Amino acid sequence: MDKHKRNLLGHMATGASVLLASNAANASTPIADGPRHKVVYQINKAEPEHIEHILNSISAMLSKYVDDVQIAIVAFGPGIHLLATQPGRPMPELLRQRVRGLADNYGAELVACGNTMKTLGWGRKDIIAQARIEEVGAAALMDMQERGYAYIAW
Repeated sequence: MDKHKRNLLGHMATGASVLLASNAANASTPIADGPRHKVVYQINKAEPEHIEHILNSISAMLSKYVDDVQIAIVAFGPGIHLLATQPGRPMPELLRQRVRGLADNYGAELVACGNTMKTLGWGRKDIIAQARIEEVGAAALMDMQERGYAYIAW
């Protein structure tokens, strides 16, 4: 078996062990190092209904895990308009308020893709203050997964 397959199988086994341990533990008791649960959502579409479904899922996670979940949102492609100060596509203000509220009130990490921003000719001033900019949004997703975040794509 080559090195890459061995690593993949090792990661799969580790993930299964973590899942089993997580299910066996009391989900309402946070660990000392921060929330036990970590989840990163991908937003890569600008359709309001699509984004609303994702924000509703995030609300459900917060309802279920309260203070025991860390939420992250990575926006790229057309989804970047959710994090824009002046969206270039139609974006309901309510959705924009909700995502800012997730950062301000629940500590959700908002990440804007720098590559998408370059394509649009955007700079820091074009993205809401609550968001940080990563050079490559897809790399940010990968990095978060490597740090133990569950990856949710719609």
